[in-house]
Amino acid sequence: MALAAGIAEPDIPAIQRFHPIKTHLALSITSLVFGLVAAALTAVALDQFYDSLGVVGDALTAWAVGLTALAVAVTVVLAVCGSLAVARSVRAARLAPEDRVAARASGAAAKDWQWYVAGLSVTALVLAFLGFFLSANDGAVREQYLDWDAIDEFLPTLWKGFWLNIRVFIVAEILVLIWGLVLALARIFPGKAGRPVRFLAVGYIDLFRGFPAIITIYLVVLGFQAGEVPPFDGLEGDTKLFWLCTTSLVLVYGAYVAEVYRSGLESIHWSQTAAARSLGLSYGQTMRYVITPQAVRRIIPPLLNDFIGLQKDTALLSVVGLLEVLNRARLTSNRLFNLSPNLAAGVAFVLITIPLARFTDWLVARQARARAGG
Repeated sequence: MALAAGIAEPDIPAIQRFHPIKTHLALSITSLVFGLVAAALTAVALDQFYDSLGVVGDALTAWAVGLTALAVAVTVVLAVCGSLAVARSVRAARLAPEDRVAARASGAAAKDWQWYVAGLSVTALVLAFLGFFLSANDGAVREQYLDWDAIDEFLPTLWKGFWLNIRVFIVAEILVLIWGLVLALARIFPGKAGRPVRFLAVGYIDLFRGFPAIITIYLVVLGFQAGEVPPFDGLEGDTKLFWLCTTSLVLVYGAYVAEVYRSGLESIHWSQTAAARSLGLSYGQTMRYVITPQAVRRIIPPLLNDFIGLQKDTALLSVVGLLEVLNRARLTSNRLFNLSPNLAAGVAFVLITIPLARFTDWLVARQARARAGG
């Protein structure tokens, strides 16, 4: 029956030619095979890792149970996901002649399961790589990086050294926030009279962003100590070293944070400044009460990214003798001829970095929802 006078019914076979049902059967079978291969490689890697273990008795039995359970879990999950992809593709092919809507939905579900298999297979392959890597040379690699006795011996020293890293990081972060804002305001100082101020700010930012951080640390810490630069000449011992190290990081990261501040300040529409000045506010009052508060809210995520870098770069202070966690790890590693303490020190940094990174992601997502009106 025609839809309207003079309009012919659509040609269903032609529509099917232009919009065929995609069952993705070949890709589903490929994903199933790929997942089973990844599971097999993972099982072999875990078995090789088990053979390389040097433990005996109940500990070895516990390792056997755990690794076997892991291998079985990986195999079952990949097999089930791959089978579901194939089943959805077959269902799509079966439904195509009679129910095109359901067939398309089943084909889309098959594609989703293929992606699940792909992601899980890559994860399994990473696990397999770690198994082969740590079991290399009859477990010599594992003993070099995962010697639990060396890590256990280093733990008391680790917490003492890492607490020093955290103290440097917190003090430097506070000072960087202040110093970076001063540099950013100088960088955008208006008018011809502000040109020398802008020139100095640009010169400082370019210099310390171009200088490698480790060279700045050497020049500040060793140079200021040798030259008895005030006000550090009145300090002694560990206190003097602490403040010199903190100052070197503030000088470096102040330049980076200044540019983050500047991008936020310049992102505020010029009408905000015009409105504030029309109400009688001075330039300083406008920046303090109107522009800066809005800019700070926008730059919190990139600021947190810079602070993640600052937290990690406290490890560079080991080159000037600060007994932070990396320096203590190196001393223990040299004594034991093992790199496990260095790995433990790296894990300590990761435990701080990951929460900061996730908090940054949450802030970015919240800002995106706010801009979208939800």
